[in-house]
Amino acid sequence: MSALMKALFETDPASAAILAAETQRQRETLVLIASENYASPAILAAQGSLFCNKYAEGYPSRRYYNGCQQEDAIEQLAIDRAKELFGCEHVNAQPHAGAQANTAVYQAVLQPGDTILSLELAHGGHLSHGMKLNISGQLYQIVHYGVDRASGRIVMDQVAELAAAHRPKLIVFGASAYPRHFEVERFRAIADSVGALLMADMAHVMGLIAGRAHPDPVPFCDLVTFTTHKTMRGPRGGMILCREALAKDIDRAVFPGQQGGPFMHNIMAKAVMLAEAASPAFRQYAADVVTNAAAMAATLQARGYALCSGGTDNHLLLVDLRPQEITGRDAANALEAAGICVNKNGVPFDERSPMVTSGIRLGSPAITTRGFNVDAATLVANLVADVLDNLDSPTVRDRVRGTVAELCAAHPLYDGYLPA
Repeated sequence: MSALMKALFETDPASAAILAAETQRQRETLVLIASENYASPAILAAQGSLFCNKYAEGYPSRRYYNGCQQEDAIEQLAIDRAKELFGCEHVNAQPHAGAQANTAVYQAVLQPGDTILSLELAHGGHLSHGMKLNISGQLYQIVHYGVDRASGRIVMDQVAELAAAHRPKLIVFGASAYPRHFEVERFRAIADSVGALLMADMAHVMGLIAGRAHPDPVPFCDLVTFTTHKTMRGPRGGMILCREALAKDIDRAVFPGQQGGPFMHNIMAKAVMLAEAASPAFRQYAADVVTNAAAMAATLQARGYALCSGGTDNHLLLVDLRPQEITGRDAANALEAAGICVNKNGVPFDERSPMVTSGIRLGSPAITTRGFNVDAATLVANLVADVLDNLDSPTVRDRVRGTVAELCAAHPLYDGYLPA
């Protein structure tokens, strides 16, 4: 890596300077964005490998181009590792991102105008589950279920009622801001009752599933999509798992339906990620992610902050700032100024716009990768509360930034990544 980095700095100092600045930012910032993580040096090396030079349209042993023997080998390795790790029948490792994986599933199993039943975006769902400006909302008839105003949990009776009334062809569960486990067996029963296919979008929690720290939906679902970063701690990308009966349709939808040549360097990085995710160390990591998130949740609640659904079962927590009359945008900006990176996020039944919001979303994956334990996660949550309690205080922000600097120095990141 150092020789390649040296070439970058010699060839393009301007780009290299930006990379150096981003490296410094990541090293000196506490990342609490629930969808961000740190890929290992091995994954970074694979992502930057010379597999990026090769076109490999098609699938292993069925390529359009010649010279794909090693491309076949690395993609098959990723497929085999995913099958073993998740116990699934078929794997497509080519989607460039989670949204592309979802769109490919829709193309494979639906016709334009078919009905999808999914979680409302404003209640924690994802834009690729039917937002009106997304292709999913433009091509398909979307019916949304939501969460209960009091409990913050998905109303499964509503899911059943809407399914019976609208007879969707596909039922989707999964979220970008839902802190609780999903009632997978109930979703399966509802899907069966109306003859629908069941899809789980596990973009956020697939690493926890791989590490056996979250209930496994794979045996109950016809299709599972996920992203390979977030809690999987791999390169940015997507994958699809499905039953064998859907394999040909899924593969055709990804290529040539959605994409051309696959990113073979990215697929190599996915293969490395899957090897890491199968290790005992990763299982401990997944458990620690959940433990750290629970500690942060308890600390914030003790400091007087309300959490949507009253807590968390996974890696993320959604803080409702309406009682403090703070906007999510102001909170996120103040925390960034103190060296803590979170994202503003809408809360269920939010009356503020998506660009302002009434909440913030926090997660434990990145700090856990850096080696933070429960005590450190508790300290971080207290720092967050200190800033929120004193939103307009430069003195508090400076004090918190100093503590953040000490924590980051004690948990170094990517030593030796840049040339000396």
